[in-house]
Amino acid sequence: MATRFEILGTIEVRRDGSPVDVGHAMQRRVLAALLVDADRPVSGDALVDRVWGNTETANGRRTLYGYLSRLRHVLAADGTAITRERGGGYRLAVEPSAVDAHRFRELSAKARQASSDGQAEALWREALALWRGSAFTGVDTPWFNAQRHLLDGERLAAQLELADVRLRLAQHDTMVSELTARAEAYPLDERAIGQLILALYRCERQAEALEVYQRARRRLADELGVDPGTALRRLYEQILTADPQLTAPPSAAPPATTKPATATKPATKSGTVANAGPHMARQLAPRLLPADLSLFVGRNAETDEARRLLGEERLGPVTLLVTGPAGVGKTAFAVRTGHLLASRFPDGQLHADLRGFGDDPAEPFTVLGTFLRALGIPGGTVPAELTGRVHLYRTLLAGRQTLVVLDNAASAHQVSDLLPSGVRCATIVTSRTTMAELNGRRLPLDVLDPTTGLDLLREMLGRDRTDADSGSARSIVETCGGLPLAVWVAGARLAARPHWPLAKMARALADEQRKLDELAVGHIAVRASLQLTYQQMSAATQHALCLITHLPGPSFAAWALAALLDTDLPEAEAVLDDLVEVHLVQTSSMNATRIRYQLHDLVRLFARERAEKDTPERERTAALTRLLGASLHLADLAADTLSVDFQGISQLDLASWQPTPAEADQLLADPLAWFNDERQFLIAVAEQALDRREGVAPAAGLATALTTLFQVGSHFDDWERLQNRALKAALSSGDRHSAAKIHRCLGELTTILDRYPEALDHFEQALLLTEGEGPTYRASATAGLAYVHRLLGQYSSAVLHFEEAAELAESAGNVNCFVYATNGLGVIDLEQGRVEAAIARFTKCLRVSRAAGYRPGEAQALRCLGQSHRALGDHPAAADAYRQAAEISEDLGDRLSATHATCWLGDVLVRQGEHREGRRLLARTLWTYREFGNLWGEAATLYALAEAQLAVGRPGPARRRAEAAVRLWRQIGSSRWLAVGLDALAEAHTLSGDHTAAARSREEAEEIRKP
Repeated sequence: MATRFEILGTIEVRRDGSPVDVGHAMQRRVLAALLVDADRPVSGDALVDRVWGNTETANGRRTLYGYLSRLRHVLAADGTAITRERGGGYRLAVEPSAVDAHRFRELSAKARQASSDGQAEALWREALALWRGSAFTGVDTPWFNAQRHLLDGERLAAQLELADVRLRLAQHDTMVSELTARAEAYPLDERAIGQLILALYRCERQAEALEVYQRARRRLADELGVDPGTALRRLYEQILTADPQLTAPPSAAPPATTKPATATKPATKSGTVANAGPHMARQLAPRLLPADLSLFVGRNAETDEARRLLGEERLGPVTLLVTGPAGVGKTAFAVRTGHLLASRFPDGQLHADLRGFGDDPAEPFTVLGTFLRALGIPGGTVPAELTGRVHLYRTLLAGRQTLVVLDNAASAHQVSDLLPSGVRCATIVTSRTTMAELNGRRLPLDVLDPTTGLDLLREMLGRDRTDADSGSARSIVETCGGLPLAVWVAGARLAARPHWPLAKMARALADEQRKLDELAVGHIAVRASLQLTYQQMSAATQHALCLITHLPGPSFAAWALAALLDTDLPEAEAVLDDLVEVHLVQTSSMNATRIRYQLHDLVRLFARERAEKDTPERERTAALTRLLGASLHLADLAADTLSVDFQGISQLDLASWQPTPAEADQLLADPLAWFNDERQFLIAVAEQALDRREGVAPAAGLATALTTLFQVGSHFDDWERLQNRALKAALSSGDRHSAAKIHRCLGELTTILDRYPEALDHFEQALLLTEGEGPTYRASATAGLAYVHRLLGQYSSAVLHFEEAAELAESAGNVNCFVYATNGLGVIDLEQGRVEAAIARFTKCLRVSRAAGYRPGEAQALRCLGQSHRALGDHPAAADAYRQAAEISEDLGDRLSATHATCWLGDVLVRQGEHREGRRLLARTLWTYREFGNLWGEAATLYALAEAQLAVGRPGPARRRAEAAVRLWRQIGSSRWLAVGLDALAEAHTLSGDHTAAARSREEAEEIRKP
């Protein structure tokens, strides 16, 4: 029996073409939630979240078990099973190709790789025929809505690709109606508009084609404040000049202008746009390859072979696996090859060190997050699950010509999710293993032959020195077995000691037979060379190298070594200079604040062996405790300097070690730049401490101290991942104070991300854990709880909590929290029409913030004063307040808060009659909110755009904007603003003459406002 599963429309199951009853709507949701990850495990928590979303009931987990049991019974007839996986997840054991959504993606990938337009057309038509309506029809939860959003983008991309193919096949005369409908449905998509214009022109309807262009130009100017993109303007010019390229025969290559880019998505060189879905950022061409190496000899045959394999024309993406022993030069070879081929991959080069053989191998989830942001996807919209990241990554690269370099991979499993599927993409993977299970071309690297090894030594020491003792030079290369790293280490030591004769090194190498067990080549290995270098160093430098090997992360700054050694910063820098001189430590980069250093993984392995022998465990533990203390101290000082958060609990008493005040001032001269340099290292330090399970409080304290820095930089993924882990550790160890602080911080994060039920739970848990405590621990959690109640329109609860928070904050001396709570009370006054009372509160907040130097509070008070002036109709005063607020937030590097001010500045400019500038600012803030994934801000901007369209008598665009705002406010549960959006929607319906719809919107708004 052939069973097909359908989610591209209503959720259906068909067996041999006949429908199968798989239960009621909720049970079908469970099935669909599993089908999206067909044949992959989905955790029980994820299923509950997917199926119930924000409406989960108390017995949701028990109900889920019942649905799964009934589904097992229904599907068992054809052998389809739902299995319980290790770790508590569930897997629907079905081939992905049996699911219409996965089949759609398979066919789309084949269509992009088709050898002819005829074949491509057939495949695109087959793929699109699988759609029966909107995906998951009738299902409304945040997760399903997000999946529908992603699939809709893929569907539109397929429709546009099919249109391009058909235009190349000269089918324009049968396409005009279809293209007209699509251009009307997506009036700001320049690719759809360009296809319609081209079809009209080829149908000898030039006047209509030009009119479509003019309408699009006016619409882009009116609604976004921008001109058409380069590709669309070029198409317009080609029509005006009757460019013969537009009427090229069907067999000719299509003109670049058949794929114009949208106003917010610049075209690639081929004129295409990566249609990863709505609201994505512009297409970027990332250049992530490390700098090319100046010292690179030999490998000419291998380089030529790699260029041939990666540069030849092919029917699909190609993967080149570069293998060989550690130290053979795989990384250098991959980087050099990548630079040589860069011109063949104009859409960019991605690079990641997977650290496959280190203690902390890179997870595909994390690497995909880095790649997606490099490709232009805003941090706030990067999918939260691995499957979503894989799908979006492959969708983005499907039409691009991009090179991906995955260095130091341990297994095919580690790289499989990172391989692009685009026909014009290529991947270079380096590994010490052969990876028999990985499909692709293989290029093994062997040790250098004696001539090339001698060339490497000559490049390092100079021809005169090596030729003067050529016998010893050849002996060094031969004794090193031609292993490039071994030759490099020997050469580095000789280069640092020009007075040494080469014979001295040759004799030393000849006598050494010890080697790194897992990285031996013949009878010669890297350990012998490293041991020689190690023995020549002072005891203090040896001790430093042994401690450095325990630093987490790929790179570090000198202050970290100062903490490990319990010394000052100048002394740590001097020790590092000694280690750099002998090439045991490398300088990885010069960042905004300091030089960063790194260890080659082979040196790290050797040094860790020596540490086990030469450094007692108690010394290693004490060093790492000092490192945690220094990290906590500096992070807390940086956060305090920025003064953005309002928790009001210093973490400094948890720091067991700290640099001198002068050194701290020097390091934190620019706290935000310091954090940007150190972010990954600080996260790694916190995670290392949590792994050690020795002193959860300081590790959780570091996670807490990073809150401000995460918030200002919008590093929401890092914030959530680290603090969830710290929370689990704190709860497991019974550390109530740490758990309360983390709950409060996660409440702030989930509020920013519009996940209000989670935010309420975090704030309430923080208060439960600190019940009976003084005001210090309770003030900020109470204020955060009040803020969420206000967003949800629960004003009585919000007022009680804000008043309590203000009292607690004043008692605790927490000025930031006092201002936050008082400001919240003012916002409630404003939203309930008590404008003068609101102004009094905001003015007080402004005065207190300025006296305390609390600049975020000053910016917030100014924004709210702007809202008050706006409510009174004093638009010039409102605009002035918004401009001051935006300037302060921009100075602080807080883009999200600056966007809040800019949004309402655009609104009041429209109300003052400055329509073009106002709409330009609103268009800019709309894309910024979408970049951050801030749904409330996006809804507010759409509402303001709707009001702007109403102001100039355009009910159609106003209705679309108001409907979008209403959908978002309904999704996040913001009742007060939902009513405001419905008012605007009712006005748009009225102007359009649809009085029935207008009455319906007004009635719903009135119902929402009832107490």
